[in-house]
Amino acid sequence: MRLNKFLASCGVASRRECDNLIGQGRVTVNGKPATLGVDVGGDDKVLVDGREVSLKKNEYYILNKPKGYLSAVKDDKGRKTVIDLMPRDVGRIYPIGRLDYDSEGLLILTTDGALAQHLTHPSNNVPKTYLVKIEGTITESGLNPIRSGVDIGGYVTKKCKAHIVETNKEYTKIHVTITEGKNREIRKMFEAIGKQVSLLKRIKVGELTLRGLDRGCYRKLTPQEVAYLMTL
Repeated sequence: MRLNKFLASCGVASRRECDNLIGQGRVTVNGKPATLGVDVGGDDKVLVDGREVSLKKNEYYILNKPKGYLSAVKDDKGRKTVIDLMPRDVGRIYPIGRLDYDSEGLLILTTDGALAQHLTHPSNNVPKTYLVKIEGTITESGLNPIRSGVDIGGYVTKKCKAHIVETNKEYTKIHVTITEGKNREIRKMFEAIGKQVSLLKRIKVGELTLRGLDRGCYRKLTPQEVAYLMTL
């Protein structure tokens, strides 16, 4: 494994920051100063500032994200992030995928880069289901443009699933399942057909749900759930 990736996997810092540590001579491998681009194996002894580091077991969490939190590790404007909802000793964990500031619901956080890559790579078409509440009414046939794909500003969305789950004169609730994750995609999809989204909540990734998790709460994923996510 490349040394900067090894150090990042150990929770030392990001790969770029680890490159800086190596360049500053603060990292040794088997007692010798490390060089950029070197590979390390399981028998190598790696020290940073004289302290040995080793690979940590990956951690996996599911969080019911409330509104008003960024899906980020930190924010240069001082806004709250989803990391503020996690245990203080959780380590270098990060959220997978987008769930914007005004949206809520299911968010997976992990230290596992391979899982993050799998769930976010466009070619894997991982299904994500949202509860969408719009102002006013719409018919099932009115959702056909959403299902077929709409232009959201120079990009036509992929085909998706959508159906009404509740409606009255004031609002309509819809379940929408998409397999991509463009910035504010669902909000833009409904804006394209003249509808305003007043609530957006991710309720499923594949068949993984928020069952039993109150808003703002989290729990660890089971090994079986992690294995399932890798099959999506």
